[in-house]
Amino acid sequence: METRIKNLREDNDLTQKQLSKFLNVSQVAYSYYELNKRNIPLELLCKLADFYNTSIDYLLYRTDEITPYPHDKKTSSK
Repeated sequence: METRIKNLREDNDLTQKQLSKFLNVSQVAYSYYELNKRNIPLELLCKLADFYNTSIDYLLYRTDEITPYPHDKKTSSK
């Protein structure tokens, strides 16, 4: 099964090595995330969503809307 993180990485002409360095994980660990052999920790999902300017829900196939959710003004001012 193709994963959205793999598709996004390829669409942005990035390597697994570049993403693994950004996430501070090994290239093998990142490869396992793309292959669904290992669950991605929430902290890394947040970093990937921010990096690609999308939502975690999009990365996890909970929505097909790539645009991130608007930030709640009350929450973002904390």
